[in-house]
Amino acid sequence: MLGAAVLLLLSTGCDPARVYEQNVDLPDKSWTIDNAPVFTFQIQDTTQAYDLLFNVRYNLQYDYYNLYVRHQLTGPDGEVISSALHELLLLDPKTGKPLGKGSSDIYDLQALALDAVKFPKPGTYKLKLTQYMRRDPLPNIMAVGLRVAQNQ
Repeated sequence: MLGAAVLLLLSTGCDPARVYEQNVDLPDKSWTIDNAPVFTFQIQDTTQAYDLLFNVRYNLQYDYYNLYVRHQLTGPDGEVISSALHELLLLDPKTGKPLGKGSSDIYDLQALALDAVKFPKPGTYKLKLTQYMRRDPLPNIMAVGLRVAQNQ
């Protein structure tokens, strides 16, 4: 597991577009509805557009081909800037082939959630991520995360 973390760090360490990236391991490899990670990041350049991507690490024993998540993005003043429901495809619905990168039975998917966002003020932003499936807890979701990158 440590080797995978080092590999991830090395592969993303030289990424000039990345502003922020954090992943949270979920207890017992299950995501409960009341476990809604909050990702806190700084924005200084309000002229730049940013992409927000969700990271999901999942096990192939996951029972569904998709994952519904809801985000809530708040600004430095605590006001909600955006909130939306997203459907992330973890497996191809027709073939069942896992999407993302992985080997054996563990895969990592990075999915674009918000494209070319312009933040109105410099400061600290928070994004809360909640699983929105009908199953609680949701097994075989191992970790979730957020990546904020400059829009290219």
